[in-house]
Amino acid sequence: MSAPINKIREGSLEAPTRHALDWKSAEFYDETSLFKEMERVFDICHGCRRCVSLCNSFPTLFDLVDESSTMEVDGVAKQDYWKVVDQCYLCDLCYMTKCPYVPPHEWNLDFPHLMLRAKAYKFKKGDVKTRDKILTSTDTMGKLASIPVVAEVVNAVNTIKPMRKVLDKVLGVHPDAKLPKYYSNKLRNRVKSDSGKADLAQPAGATTGKVALFATCYGNYNAPQLGEDLVAVLRHNDIPVTLAEKEQCCGMPKMELGDLAAVEAAKEANIPVLAKLVDQGWDIIAPIPSCVLMFKQELPLLFPDDEQVKKVQKAIYDPFEYLMIRQKEGKLKTDFKNSQGTIAYHASCHQRVQNIGNKTREVLELIPGTEVMTVERCSGHDGTYAVKSEYHQAARKICRPVVSRIEKANVDHYGSDCPMAGEHISNVMDSEKPAEHPLRLLRQAYGI
Repeated sequence: MSAPINKIREGSLEAPTRHALDWKSAEFYDETSLFKEMERVFDICHGCRRCVSLCNSFPTLFDLVDESSTMEVDGVAKQDYWKVVDQCYLCDLCYMTKCPYVPPHEWNLDFPHLMLRAKAYKFKKGDVKTRDKILTSTDTMGKLASIPVVAEVVNAVNTIKPMRKVLDKVLGVHPDAKLPKYYSNKLRNRVKSDSGKADLAQPAGATTGKVALFATCYGNYNAPQLGEDLVAVLRHNDIPVTLAEKEQCCGMPKMELGDLAAVEAAKEANIPVLAKLVDQGWDIIAPIPSCVLMFKQELPLLFPDDEQVKKVQKAIYDPFEYLMIRQKEGKLKTDFKNSQGTIAYHASCHQRVQNIGNKTREVLELIPGTEVMTVERCSGHDGTYAVKSEYHQAARKICRPVVSRIEKANVDHYGSDCPMAGEHISNVMDSEKPAEHPLRLLRQAYGI
């Protein structure tokens, strides 16, 4: 008998798994090893091409291949690999929704984390723009720009076209990109603790029924009304709320820059505070999907042996994930007073890849007389990608299918779990009707 032929499977039938990142090893930053892995992965991507519609990394790669002398990856100059890396903003959708070759498949593809490795290599070499360091220093920017007089000046400057053109030339921030407002009355000033009511908490499912809010830098300085809406909804459902005693940025912006040492510093500041709250019986909620994902997925993969990280990972929730757990146990109030009509709900990338299902839509559909249309396409914003001069037009192009669906639906409301994505969609639409966060719509439905 002839020997059996080993067949390579087309795709994988098992659930995807994620390998921890050995980011402190010498090989992680070895140029030869990095380029070898990029060539291997790019060759597989070139032969597949099903991710072409997700972001600009893949069209960039495929154009490089198609325009090369061999029309294969071996014909692409290694230095051109960086053009692919620079277009990746770590949305994670290729890994979670498209790629058939993620582990446990034997080809072991993890495109986003390979791009992260490449970004970390560039950062360690010092190949990073001053602008990018500034844009990702969200705590520093927030503390400075939220000073009462400074906040007024910054918000005014961001709306003056001649000043925006100067910002474009000096810093590389596109004049048409919508920049976030800063508030001197920060979220941490607006929310008082319910710690005295903690004994009244009603557990349900995996939840303890009392919530510690990780405000996030964006929620604290740029969108405090989002945190207020969340707190109002939680308290309406008899859930005591407190704030984490102190916090820094979750580290996602610095991770996207490749500054993993800064991510570690943020982890060292945040995790002990949050882990202590978990020990005291508090669940953790953050209103920004990227921040939740950071604690649920990225930190555990960067620090797989840290037991405190694992403790926080198990206790942190997306807001609507939390509410649906309560709903299934009969603990979510449905005393809605106001229909919200038709809603175009954009499911943000970092919410989708948490693998929790479409909880936002499920909660909104509990509101009588409310119809929800889900848009599952990337908005193209990322944390900083859409505001950079060299990427703004690409970000608008990625967003256009989202805008097209919303405009054709002619809905009463539209918005996203990610407030930055919502603002970007509004900007591309050039609409007088602003994006509304699902938490605001839920609060309006309750009439609180």
